[in-house]
Amino acid sequence: MEDAANFRIENEADAVRVVETMRRIGNDTQHYEVKSARKQLTKDIATTISAFANGAGGTVILGLSEKDGFAPLEGFDPKRIMDSLSNVCNEKLTPPVRPDIRILQFEGKPLVVANIAEMMPADKPCYITAAGRYSGSYIRTGDGDRRLSQYEVDRLVEEQEQPRHDIALVPEASMDDLDSSLLQGLLERERKIHPRVFAKMDDEEAAVNLRIASRDEDGTLHPTLAGLLALGTYPQKYFPRLNVSFACYPGSTKAETTSSGKRLVDSATLVGSIPVIVEDTIAAVDKNTRTGALIEGAFRKDVTDYPELAVREAVVNALMHRDYSPLALGTPVQVDLCVDRLEITNPGGLYGNVTLDSLGKEGVSASRNQYLSNILESTPYKGGYVAENRGTGYQTIERELQDAFMPAPVPKDNIRSFMLVFERRHLSDTEKKLSAGETVEQTVLLLLGKRTTVSVREVAGMTGRSRATVVKHINSMIERGLIEPTEPKGSTRQRYRLASSKPTA
Repeated sequence: MEDAANFRIENEADAVRVVETMRRIGNDTQHYEVKSARKQLTKDIATTISAFANGAGGTVILGLSEKDGFAPLEGFDPKRIMDSLSNVCNEKLTPPVRPDIRILQFEGKPLVVANIAEMMPADKPCYITAAGRYSGSYIRTGDGDRRLSQYEVDRLVEEQEQPRHDIALVPEASMDDLDSSLLQGLLERERKIHPRVFAKMDDEEAAVNLRIASRDEDGTLHPTLAGLLALGTYPQKYFPRLNVSFACYPGSTKAETTSSGKRLVDSATLVGSIPVIVEDTIAAVDKNTRTGALIEGAFRKDVTDYPELAVREAVVNALMHRDYSPLALGTPVQVDLCVDRLEITNPGGLYGNVTLDSLGKEGVSASRNQYLSNILESTPYKGGYVAENRGTGYQTIERELQDAFMPAPVPKDNIRSFMLVFERRHLSDTEKKLSAGETVEQTVLLLLGKRTTVSVREVAGMTGRSRATVVKHINSMIERGLIEPTEPKGSTRQRYRLASSKPTA
């Protein structure tokens, strides 16, 4: 989240800079809202104040005419407007807003400027009292104000106390829905690391204390949501959309299509317990990306477009920290692969004291799903455990990308969702030294080792070579019997596959 202090208007020079910017673009901006208010405030002033307070903060400028090119108003009464604004902030909004209000001179005329700080998470949402929390809460979007949805309001309210959605009992499920090997592996680890607590407990008592399971009113044991997600054989039997939706796109935007008109190169719905989903998601990403060469001294090291450990940590974090409230149970985690980036998106923004500025910093950690996080810390996964739960996941991602000479991930956060964007690895010096033909041919064979067919457009996107260059080397591979076309010559739907018979020596 951007620091609103960077957008404050504190003096005449600041006002000149901001107004000149708005004059150039002809609009208000994300951080500045102009209201004329010659004699009285506009009716929507409280809406804008709510929007700034619930977002990253912002500044309201009173005394300019937007329709006249942001010119100062004649007859503007700054003292009266300032008093009215203070009254709205104090009497019309809950919680009350305490803006920094100033009267400044601009082109020889007075302006009223109100710098509104972002409210603390525990105080959000700020809403118009008369309209109520669900009808009177707003957020800034572009140069306008948008009413928050019920879902968004609930997420803000959730910041005021620890959510407990992850330990909701799943009454339709039984303990038979849990993978016994995962459950026993988890219990063995807990008895090993906490022997004084769990050594003398039987399996059922331990499962209840770890919030893997809970008893209903009749005393029958059922899995909790956290237990089912971490250890279940097929949690989607009860929550079909608590999965990962994977999509591989042919271009850099999700609107582009292949030469045959297909919007997706590959797609999958990945289901099962969290350990299974994590492993299958990594496999889906690997299936649709390159492996290249990085030379370290005298040794050749294979590297992928996206380091596996970084992808794993990002997917684990998305599944572990996503929103599991009732309104979000129909929303999957999304993993979208474009030719230039990988996007991993989960419902629910950053939680607690974790912000975009503090993400990955030492000592800054918060778990929206604290019981699920603890369970995943002891859930077996490929010789280790699913999550460390030490607040170091993001640091691991940054380190892995740095070791692969890749830029840091780009986090994007709002109330509804959190996204992590990885930039695709650029070619190493070794790969750049390969001839165009070697690069094209290696890429074609790599892709055909992972999928049935490829197109010229896909190979060009993967290699960065021109279409003409790719066509030239694909034709050479056809002549040598390595690959063959799937359509008649000249077809706009042309793709290529491995030749049905091996070339002769």
